[in-house]
Amino acid sequence: MDQYFADKSRYDNGMVYERCGRSGVLLPKVSLGFWHNFGSVDPYERSREITHYAFDHGITHFDLANNYGPVYGSAEETLGRLMDQDFRPYRDELFISSKAGYDMWPGPYGNWGSRKYLTASLDQSLKRMRIDYVDLFYSHRYDPATPLEETLQALVDIVRQGKALYVGISRWPLEATKFAYQYLKERDVPLLIYQGRLNLLDREPQEEGILDFCTEKGIGFISFSPLAQGLLTDRYLNGIPEDSRMSKGQFLKKEMLTPELLACLKRYNEEATSRGETLAEMALAWILHQQGVTSVLVGASSTAQLEKNLRCVLKVKK
Repeated sequence: MDQYFADKSRYDNGMVYERCGRSGVLLPKVSLGFWHNFGSVDPYERSREITHYAFDHGITHFDLANNYGPVYGSAEETLGRLMDQDFRPYRDELFISSKAGYDMWPGPYGNWGSRKYLTASLDQSLKRMRIDYVDLFYSHRYDPATPLEETLQALVDIVRQGKALYVGISRWPLEATKFAYQYLKERDVPLLIYQGRLNLLDREPQEEGILDFCTEKGIGFISFSPLAQGLLTDRYLNGIPEDSRMSKGQFLKKEMLTPELLACLKRYNEEATSRGETLAEMALAWILHQQGVTSVLVGASSTAQLEKNLRCVLKVKK
């Protein structure tokens, strides 16, 4: 296997870096998500090619979670293999995040937000990724049954143990987010970032007030599923392709593509065309123009797809 040497001009290829809230962290406007396409069911060489292309074009932030795959844990194992083969010399240039909060292993301690689960999960994640610490560790979802103090104190202790440099939360409701901000601030482990789903079809973080709160308090915001799992591309404008994510029906169901939604997508596509953009370019650029947004997480099944998604950075350059 050929040895990887990162492009020497990787920080001169057009990537823009945005300060994450009021922290010292600068994140690339486009970050690489490992939710799909990096599991044990996916060709390793393709995953390797995508991550090489990403880093060579200034994407320094790789976003994972314990149960990304499939199978669970295998995306982190892919990253571990990549670290050993390619990225170990560049570890200090990378910003690696992982999460725990969703179903991971059987029994009462493999889910939600207990200290037991978060601590054990991160220990497992570090072994799979073959790294000593993560740059960012998230509570992946709000747990209504576990005291917030328990979940948040686990995050504090994880930082103090040196297993994570920063902490974040994902998809917590506004009132719980306010509590988390204050609890963590009082313990000198500030809430670095909030991860939420924000795109042209789902504006809940804006409507709920999450983005306004993050902006006010100096918390970063990163959007996942910015293309609504492919809906905000030209992929489904003329039907459902046989090889598409929707045809497989795992996360994107065929019944979601209603006549009303299709009409909406076609209107957006016409607007993008009139602007000289693709629908995906316009959708990503729209998110990055929203006040308080630090970065967007994109997935990629090929370097060609990633190259297209990176074009949105040029739309938001200062």
